Amino acid sequence: MTVTSPDPLLVYVLRLGDDALVAGQRLSEWCSRAPILEEELALANVALDFLGRARLCYQFAASLPGAVFDEDGFAFRRDCREFTNHLIHELPCGDFAFTMTRQFVVDVLNVPFLEKLAVSAEPRLAAIGATCVKESLYHLRRSRDWMLRLGDGTAESHRRLQDAVTELWGYTPELFEQDTLERTLIEQGVAVDLAGIQPAWHSEVQNTFDRVGIKLPTLDWQVGGGRRGLHSEHLGHLLSELQFMQRAYPGLKW
Repeated sequence: MTVTSPDPLLVYVLRLGDDALVAGQRLSEWCSRAPILEEELALANVALDFLGRARLCYQFAASLPGAVFDEDGFAFRRDCREFTNHLIHELPCGDFAFTMTRQFVVDVLNVPFLEKLAVSAEPRLAAIGATCVKESLYHLRRSRDWMLRLGDGTAESHRRLQDAVTELWGYTPELFEQDTLERTLIEQGVAVDLAGIQPAWHSEVQNTFDRVGIKLPTLDWQVGGGRRGLHSEHLGHLLSELQFMQRAYPGLKW
């Protein structure tokens, strides 16, 4: 339904919501498992920020012509193939270095993306961008600091950080892919042109890792397909937990 919707704006808004929902759900898995209490609270708050962003997007999507769900329906009543999030968000949390490395590469993109979204020709998208960029600045400050702490920490933390970068790098090109639908919205001044962000993103990521002796791997493999509803097996397991209550008791209200 969502991938083939005739309304490009609806598809675009759902893509942003799906990224935020899946990222927030993954971060929430650190609750009760974080290495220190301060990170327990910080990760939970970042997860809530992403879930709040997902709600803003799904509320907007639900108000558009052609929407068949309300915000809860978009989150809880779609199957894997109807989700359009980037694959990097659905990967299991791994260790703390993996989670924070993923967070860093996403945060470096999110800040300029949301700044540009804040001047979208679509007023409600612009409002979402203006609201969410403030929290994303905080997210980036945290995750960048952890890259420096892990990279300049012990030999073990440096190794884990390098392993995380190596494992994640092939998922980063998908973050900048844009299809005909998005290019049409870019021409209308609605969507953000990611091609204009990628060089600065790469430079900031490179400079941060250079400071602590982390090497970016050669891009000899990459994956994609999330925007087309093609996902790893990990998303199904994530959704089975996220959607369980609404699947078991449809329409349940607190």
